[in-house]
Amino acid sequence: MVRPTQQLHPAREPVPVRAAATVMLLRDSEAGIEVLMTRRSGTASFAPGAYVFPGGQIDAADEAAKRIAAQRPTQSGTQLTQAIAAIREGFEELGVLLARHADGRPVSAQDIASMDRSTTSPVSFAEQCAARGLVLASDQVFSFAHWITDRDLPKRFDVPFLVARMPEGQTPTADESEQFEPCWVRPADALARHAAGGFFMIFPTVRTLQRLAAYANVDAVLQACAPRDAAEKPLWTSCPRAGLLGGQDARYMESDSPYGELALVCPDGQLLHALDWQTERAVPLLRNVQRLTAPNPSAMTGPGTNSYIVGNPAAGYIVIDPGPNDVGHVDRLWRATEGNIRMIVCTHSHADHSPGAALLQALCKVKPPVLGLSSAPTARASARFAAERELLDGERLQLCGTTAEGRRIEHTLRAVHTPGHAANHLCLVLEEDGLLFSGDHILNGSTTVVDPPDGDMNAYLDSLDKLDAACEAGGIDFILPAHGYVIGSARTAIAQLKAHRLKREAKIAAAMRRLPQGTPEDWLPLAYDDVPERMWPVAARSLAAHVARIRQLASTP
Repeated sequence: MVRPTQQLHPAREPVPVRAAATVMLLRDSEAGIEVLMTRRSGTASFAPGAYVFPGGQIDAADEAAKRIAAQRPTQSGTQLTQAIAAIREGFEELGVLLARHADGRPVSAQDIASMDRSTTSPVSFAEQCAARGLVLASDQVFSFAHWITDRDLPKRFDVPFLVARMPEGQTPTADESEQFEPCWVRPADALARHAAGGFFMIFPTVRTLQRLAAYANVDAVLQACAPRDAAEKPLWTSCPRAGLLGGQDARYMESDSPYGELALVCPDGQLLHALDWQTERAVPLLRNVQRLTAPNPSAMTGPGTNSYIVGNPAAGYIVIDPGPNDVGHVDRLWRATEGNIRMIVCTHSHADHSPGAALLQALCKVKPPVLGLSSAPTARASARFAAERELLDGERLQLCGTTAEGRRIEHTLRAVHTPGHAANHLCLVLEEDGLLFSGDHILNGSTTVVDPPDGDMNAYLDSLDKLDAACEAGGIDFILPAHGYVIGSARTAIAQLKAHRLKREAKIAAAMRRLPQGTPEDWLPLAYDDVPERMWPVAARSLAAHVARIRQLASTP
């Protein structure tokens, strides 16, 4: 866990969330699935003017209405209350009533017309339904998504996005106070109109419609949401985070690559961190960690190679991966540390990581040692590196100092040998703050190339297991890769990466069985059919590593 003293921004308590519910009413059309949306009032306190699905806060009356609500065996009490609230809001805002008579007859237009939709009615919604012998069709309302409002916003909700089929014979009519202009729209059309600036929607609505657009019809949606066991769950749960991109607010789900970085830098949702990639200035991630990205963007390096600076002026600095042979980048590293560099560590010998070490060392008045693991004989000629001192597996590098306020501070980096991407690859753990500097072993936004003979897939997968154990033992939540943003939920990310590797290996093995007399060139299009063809020459390297592992496993008794 990151020390509070190293956080860049003062802690703040996000606004408490309020329980709410919303429902996506769906119907099939010749053009595909359509969803009912409506425009919120321009003076609304939350999302004014946005196109939304009907919904609102859950109140005590929704809990009391369970006595007239149908419930699935797998539907929890909380889910039932949420469904009731969504049904009530759909009735109040749009005059749509998901209910049936006790004998199973559908609700008629006359039933709905006889009821008071106003929120100030002296007779509650549940009482009106009970008086007409109606049963709420809450058993036909399913969980699609679960959203928790972003931590930076002044009004927050904990809200399931539910789905239900639009009842036949009913016509939505807006209440003209909170909601206006009800319309049926295909998800793809709503997204296109939003992108064109003519159909404003908030982030959760956009992301939900993106997922909804993948379904061919209402049956497919309801089937995807149908309970499969005693614990019904939404398809996903998200509490987005916001950063700045081009000076504007930009929001991200947990699956988006910037999410982990925002969680590290602004854990309480402070809207302060710029996500723009640039190479001129070091980016503070914590008080004791900065990132300077080299100006070498490419298909292989992403936005560029990340050099990390660990430490502070009182204790001095350790530079991790000084980068390519780029005088300007190395000079910026030197200026960011004011030359107070105690050690330089290279995670491995590749040309975008280690050549800058000698240049950076030469700039320092007191020459810091260049540490790491020297390249193996299997390394390519362009990836040669000789460490001045070899780091042992588990060896600790320590910086100690006293701040101007008299507070002693320590930064301890522990080396973890992780062969696989390269024979001489290592990672580093910042022990006091639970951070893993992963070099090229784990990347954000792409998978690591494992290029034999210096790369080895067995070693790579074993090293993933080793890093997972280190994260578990050290309470490590964040991974700082050599390419891309900080990664959060470290152990989950490692598990997903390993699963991805093994899934790819299964495709390669299937291609080998399909073409037993084939060559790697024959297997590549089959195993990497989901990868752009322009990337196949790079993928061929990892395919070779997988093939070697598959053959080794097949020959092992």
